[in-house]
Amino acid sequence: MLEWLIDGLGGVFAALSGLSSALTGRGEVVAGVWESIRDFLELGGEVLAWIMVLVLLMWMLIAERMLYFLGPHRTHVRAALADWEARSERRSWYAHRIREQAISELRNRSEFGLGLIQAMVALCPLLGLLGTVTGMIEVFEVMAIAGTGNPRSMAAGVSKATIPTMAGMVAALSGLFFASWLKQKSKRQVMLFSEHLTMDHSPVQADRSKARGNEKTFQSR
Repeated sequence: MLEWLIDGLGGVFAALSGLSSALTGRGEVVAGVWESIRDFLELGGEVLAWIMVLVLLMWMLIAERMLYFLGPHRTHVRAALADWEARSERRSWYAHRIREQAISELRNRSEFGLGLIQAMVALCPLLGLLGTVTGMIEVFEVMAIAGTGNPRSMAAGVSKATIPTMAGMVAALSGLFFASWLKQKSKRQVMLFSEHLTMDHSPVQADRSKARGNEKTFQSR
């Protein structure tokens, strides 16, 4: 796994280095960054590679949720509000069920992927602890063979025991804030949407003006 990830990232950074050299003549900077990442991955071992893959997936999901609230969410809100305001009556049992369905659909869209993001945040420090255990096992194996008189022989195991733990905690902290923010954002948007789905029976013109006001409120938030 570690060799495959290093080879794959090496190809990506080689392409970026060539592109950077062709455009700006600074390919050495990209190559230096790649060397630092490769050395860091080799010190941390395979567990660190898994943490890196997990962090990349987590941030892809976080970025997707942010882009959703910036674009498609507003489109869904406008369409749902327009459909509701176009109804001739909103007090019957059937109208109540349609309102609940609209709120439920928006909640499902808003909370899509949030549970997976939170699970990844919780998994990062656990993978770091796994790296600690595997690193300490390697240290004990070296001690059983060479004894304690050669600290340099135990350095690789010690680095594999500490670096994944640090990386897992940093990854969890980086995703914890955004996971909490996205959760609160989703709850707030669903609450605002449910408040704007009024049950009164107003004239058509008043309904249309209220729908436009609701859309402006959601766009401002």
